[in-house]
Amino acid sequence: MLQLDPQQRPRLIEITRNLRERITEARANGWLGEVEGLQVSLSAAVAKLTRLNRTSADGRPQLVDLGMPLFTDPPADHFDSTP
Repeated sequence: MLQLDPQQRPRLIEITRNLRERITEARANGWLGEVEGLQVSLSAAVAKLTRLNRTSADGRPQLVDLGMPLFTDPPADHFDSTP
């Protein structure tokens, strides 16, 4: 399996930015086949960037923040049945 070089992250970000701009241009010009091909490339670049973001500098996977709240104990008055 190929490993992504963390130092290439800025380049990969630039590639995704460029692909998004090219997709916008292709849509504006009605180049639907071009849009489809660019979207495939964009999906691959975003997937690589996501994998790179999940890998630390030493190559080991890191925890990923999914933006979900942590489950904690409910407040003490949560189960209070008094009106």
